[in-house]
Amino acid sequence: MPSVLNRYATPFITGLFVVSLISGLALFFHIGPTGFHGMHEWLSLLLILPFGLHVWKNWRPMKLYLTRAPMAVAAVVSLGMAALFLWPAAGDTAGAGGPPPFALSRQVLTHGVAEIAPVLDMTAEALTARLQAAGVALASPDQPVAEAIRASGKAEMAVLAAMLAPGT
Repeated sequence: MPSVLNRYATPFITGLFVVSLISGLALFFHIGPTGFHGMHEWLSLLLILPFGLHVWKNWRPMKLYLTRAPMAVAAVVSLGMAALFLWPAAGDTAGAGGPPPFALSRQVLTHGVAEIAPVLDMTAEALTARLQAAGVALASPDQPVAEAIRASGKAEMAVLAAMLAPGT
C-alpha cells in the first residue's frame, strides 16, 4: 500500500495542480462555466492529501530545504503577498467588505425603509409589509434595515430575497 501511495502522490499533485491552475485562471478572468468555482475550491482542498504524501515521501530532502535561506525567503515573500490581500480588509470593522454586491447591499441596508423603497420601485409601506412577512419588525421607519434584520435573528440573504421577491 505505501508503494502505491508513493507512486501516485506526485502524479496527483501534478494533475490537481493543473486543474487548480486552469480553474483559477478562468475565475480570475471571469470566463468559463460557473462550475469552475466549486471545482477550484474543492479540488484545491483535495490537493492537500497528495501534497502531504509527497512531503512525507520526500521528507529527507525537504528537511534540507527547510534549513536553507531560499525556503525562508520564499515563505516570507509568500506570506507578505498574501497579507497584501488582507490588509485593506483589516480596517473593515463594519463587515461591509467582500464582493461588491455584498458591500453594496450592506451599505443600502444601513438606511431606513423610506430611503430604500424608492430604489426598489415601491412604497415604504409595501417594503415594511415585505419585511414583516419575512419576520423582521421595524421599531420605526427610520431604523436601519440591517439593524432590524439583526434584531430579528433572520438570515440577511433570506430577508434580501423577500425584499426583492417579484409581485408580493
